[in-house]
Amino acid sequence: MLAIPVIDLAAFSNGNAVTRQTVVKQIYQACHEIGFMYLQNPGISKDLIQQVFALSKSFFNLPLAVKQQLAWSSEFSNAGYVGIERERLDPNKPGDLKEAFNVGKAELTCPAVFSMSLAKNPEILAFFEACTEIANKVLQAFALALELPEDFFTTRHNRQHHTLRSLHYPPLQTPAKPRQVRAGEHSDYGSLTLLFQDEVGGLEVQTKTGDWIAAPAIPDTIVLNTGDLMQRWTNHVFCSTKHRVIIPNDSRVKQSRYSIAFFCHPNDDTEIACLDYRQEKPIYPPILAGEYLLQRLQATY
Repeated sequence: MLAIPVIDLAAFSNGNAVTRQTVVKQIYQACHEIGFMYLQNPGISKDLIQQVFALSKSFFNLPLAVKQQLAWSSEFSNAGYVGIERERLDPNKPGDLKEAFNVGKAELTCPAVFSMSLAKNPEILAFFEACTEIANKVLQAFALALELPEDFFTTRHNRQHHTLRSLHYPPLQTPAKPRQVRAGEHSDYGSLTLLFQDEVGGLEVQTKTGDWIAAPAIPDTIVLNTGDLMQRWTNHVFCSTKHRVIIPNDSRVKQSRYSIAFFCHPNDDTEIACLDYRQEKPIYPPILAGEYLLQRLQATY
């Protein structure tokens, strides 16, 4: 089984030229071979992470009627509350056994929007900004790995069209429907995803051979995976890997699972055209990043 590598991001952020280049090679290999990695020493406060998880739990504990007042209503804003089974990440299976709350920079910087929600808490904005910093460091490493100027990707993400998503997978009180899971098999849509997860587990990643391997929480790390737009952009040099969250087959089925995902997206008007890193024929036609995201969201809800 191919293991998901653990990579020390601090060695890239603070290291000398040789150390940085070693990390760049590790990141290239992870993105090329499996599309997933664990980031060690990512540079975000543990206290802040704990605060955001606590706020997330408090929100999901609210009555459903209150949460529904903040319901997700449009792929154009991609913000708000998503109820259990509303999202179907795998169109061939029943709706996912999870609920979620999405916010972007616009909601976090405008206090009148979603005033009753997670977005009103300053810790959420601080967390969003910390995730943006981590993503930018990784995007710099991506550029160096592909022999591009270091700011190639960061300048195309500088409007912060990212989405922060809090997720709750509730305990199962009754048996799931046939073939139903907590999150269906899917790949992510953007450039990269940062995932913070609790110890309940259930995340699985599909290898190139079609096998599924567990991606449990490792203390003091976060999970990073590359998304569809990065796969298109790099002409499949980096891969966007299918993953899912399964229902545990032990006592954890009676436990809530919580995670927080930061979806890093390019500026909406960025043209995603295949790079000629290997002088190979482009696999995809160019597409605007915003257009691609709308297409994927329309197919998911």
